[in-house]
Amino acid sequence: MRETLVLNAGFEPLSTVSLRRAVVLVMQDKAVVEQSHPGLRVRAARVDLPVPQVIRLRRYVRVPFRQRAAWSRRGVLVRDRHRCAYCGRRATTVDHVVPRSRGGGDTWLNTVAACAEDNHRKADRTPAQAGMRLLTQPFEPTPADALVLALGLRDGEALPEWLALPTSA
Repeated sequence: MRETLVLNAGFEPLSTVSLRRAVVLVMQDKAVVEQSHPGLRVRAARVDLPVPQVIRLRRYVRVPFRQRAAWSRRGVLVRDRHRCAYCGRRATTVDHVVPRSRGGGDTWLNTVAACAEDNHRKADRTPAQAGMRLLTQPFEPTPADALVLALGLRDGEALPEWLALPTSA
């Protein structure tokens, strides 16, 4: 099912919701479609809407300040776009740069997406000890970046430039 980014009235990312929830918010006039999937529409007896990719709430919603994005295995895979940090192939697992057995924790800066083969080859060692190098360095996404990354888009694809993520060098 498609995920839709929900923006606050001031264009701050709030969360992602299912396509069904996004359509309900738009039909109840609680949100407006800011960006839609090109060529896709939701049609019913009395409804004909573009499939929303980004919606904006009409009224401002106060949310508690979120200083950090919560770490999760899924979040690491999404952050690294399901690409292995060691070889660039499709990643299905999460690898700890400093293994947990050596004091490494479940943090954004200590975990990277990895393919099963490289994760097994690295085993209980650091990348230097295993003779492997990271193609990309792990980073901690902001809560807003984590929401946009959760949409699964590549390099700001189909998003307006005011919402596009900065490219990491």
